[in-house]
Formats: sequence, C-alpha cells, structure tokens
Amino acid sequence: MSTQSSSQRVLDVDAVRGFALLGIFAVNVTFMASGYPGNLVTDPDFRSGLDNAVRALSSVFIDMKFYVLFSFLFGYSFTLQMTSASRAGAAFSARMLRRIAGLFVIGALHTVFLYGGDVLTTYAVACLALLLLRNVKDRTAILIAVGLYALVLLSLLSSALFVDRSAFLPTEDRALANAEQATRALLGGWGPNISEHLAGLPLLVLQAVTLQGPTALALFLLGMVAGRRQWLARVTGGEPVLRRIQWAGLTVGLLGGLAYAAGGGNGNTLAVAASVATAPLLAAAYVAILLRLMHHPRTVAVRGALAPAGRMALSNYLGQSVAGLIAFSGIGVGLAGTFSPLALFAFVLVVFAGQLAVSALWLARFRYGPVEWALRWLTNARRPAFVASAPERRPARHTVAAPDDAAVREHEPR
Repeated sequence: MSTQSSSQRVLDVDAVRGFALLGIFAVNVTFMASGYPGNLVTDPDFRSGLDNAVRALSSVFIDMKFYVLFSFLFGYSFTLQMTSASRAGAAFSARMLRRIAGLFVIGALHTVFLYGGDVLTTYAVACLALLLLRNVKDRTAILIAVGLYALVLLSLLSSALFVDRSAFLPTEDRALANAEQATRALLGGWGPNISEHLAGLPLLVLQAVTLQGPTALALFLLGMVAGRRQWLARVTGGEPVLRRIQWAGLTVGLLGGLAYAAGGGNGNTLAVAASVATAPLLAAAYVAILLRLMHHPRTVAVRGALAPAGRMALSNYLGQSVAGLIAFSGIGVGLAGTFSPLALFAFVLVVFAGQLAVSALWLARFRYGPVEWALRWLTNARRPAFVASAPERRPARHTVAAPDDAAVREHEPR
C-alpha cells in the first residue's frame, strides 16, 4: 500500500470521527440550553408543530447513533495504540493506564465545570475492562460484546414490563417545576452551574452502570476486532458490502428510530430499548454512506473537511461544551431557555462549521490538538513535539498523526 493510500485510510477514520462530533453536539446542546430535556418534559414555550417535528427528527436520526459510533471508533483506535506502543518498544499496559487516568481526570473536571453529561469517566472505566480483554480471540470478543448488549436490552425490557416507573419519576407538574428550576440554575454563575452538575451525578453514575458503560464496552470490543482486521484500512468506497450495510442499516435503524420517537423517547423504556437495539445498524449505515462519499471523485472533499476536526476530536468535544457554556449559561451570554429546537440545530451547525475551519488552520501549524497533545504527553511519559515541521505543514489535508483517539460521546438523556 502506498504512503498516500495509507494516509487516506487513516484520514477515513479521522473523518468518520469528525462526522460523529456533529451528532454528538446536536444531542448535548439540548441539555446545555435548557433544563427541560434532562427532566424528560417539553418546554411549554416550544410545543409548536415545527418544534415537535424537529425533536422527532432528532430522535429518529441522531439520538444514540453517534454514541455507539464513537464507542466503536474508540475500540478501533485502541488497536492503533497497541501497534504504536509495539513499534516504540514501550509497555502498552503502562501507557494505557496513564491514558485512562488522564481521560478520567479530564472527564471529572469537564463534568464539574463545563457539562454535567460528560462520559469520559465512563469511557475511562470501560477502557480498564478493554485493557484486561485485549488479548482475547476475535470470536470471544464478539461473543462478550453480543452478551453485554443483550444484557442491556434484557434489562430494559424487564424494567419496561415489570417495573412501575411512576413510583420513581415525579409527576409532570413536578417535573416541569424541576425543569424551570434547572433552567434558572443554568442562568446563574459558576456556583449554581457547578451545583447543578454535581446534583446530576447520581443519575449519571446510574446511567453509566446500567446503560452507557456496558454498551460502550460492547462497542469497544467490536471496534477492537475491526481494528485488528484493519477493516477501515482497506476501504475503496466501491465495495458492494457498503451498499448492503447502507440499505439494511437504514431500513432497520430508521424503523427503530421511528419506534423510539413514536413511543415517547426516553420517557418510555420500551422505546429506549428499540433505540438501543437498532442504533448500531443506523450508525453503520451512516458510516457506509460517508465512506462511499469520501471515496467518490466528486465528493472526496468531504474527507478533507471532516478529518482535521476528527484528529483533534477531544479538544473539539470540550470546545463544544465551552461554546454551550458561553452561549447559554449566566457565566456567558445567558440564553438558556430561549432557543427553539430549530434554532438550536442552527447553532450547532454554526459552531461545528467554525470547528472545521479552526481545526484545519490549527493542524496546518501544530501536530496535535491542545488537549490531545497534553494527553499524549501523559500517555507516553515524555513531551511530544507540538509545532508541525515544514513538510507536515504543506499538505495539511494529508498529514497523519499517530492515533490519538478522543473519548467523546453524545449524552443520552437521563
């Protein structure tokens, strides 16, 4: 394989990760902008037909899909980290343990100061299990992944059939009052915002243990198998299997998304189960479509636009939280509770477009994103070069960094 061809394959992974950032932000921003989604109720000021249609489209096409995609990519890049350590003659376990510790600390700080729906800490803990399972055979890894996913689905179905959620959830009036109070907290300064983030920790931990953690580990394992077999390193865009994945994934995935939206979203455990069961298929369809686009002569520019953002995905993920904090909290402009669902999506597109541009400019001069550079320093226990060399700067869109996967995700509603 030529150097340029290999470079393009790595850029494929970066571009898919960059694409996932858009979906992640589209979900996260709803919780940054209002206290209503986190309390499973709709803001009375935004219940028009258009508002409901935008929320329904998000439920069908976005919710949960990008979380499983990023989890898969994390597992895929885990194998690249193993290869990198082996090539450097370094002890992989020591490297990865330092990396896990770094992710956990970054996640904890992110949770407290920026966004209470962070999952970096969940990824860090799940990665400990992945580290222990790194030497299992592919068949064993797949069986464990399927078993974990089945366990999550069984738990959701059992809860839907045998648990009375009304005994645990507040009435709608109480939930609306809680949502209004949470929105007021967003409009406060550092104190109210940090208090609100900390108040959500019990639910965040419960969600991590029962849903986020097991599903993340399952996708980590599948991504690890894909990475071992270098599935994304051999794609040309014309493979018939990509078309089959695209249409099968769209058919089943959209049916699951429609069931999730029609069932009431996160207010209905059966609807959540439908989303969890089919989200990986729709995510796979998105990847197939994107790979076909990135390898088509007329749309190859898509890869060049998305890849820089994906290379510094952790910095961009944290940057999205900073943008939300500035726009919606009282620490910044204080616009919480004023954006309709459509306006929020427009906000996401503007911020993401800015991130694409800034990422390309940044990586034309620097080898890594700022947070990736710090995490790489901790991982390798030595300071990496920060400023790109002259040969690296010239073809910025083809520059390939050592795989520094960002553990980001969308925050699924509590």
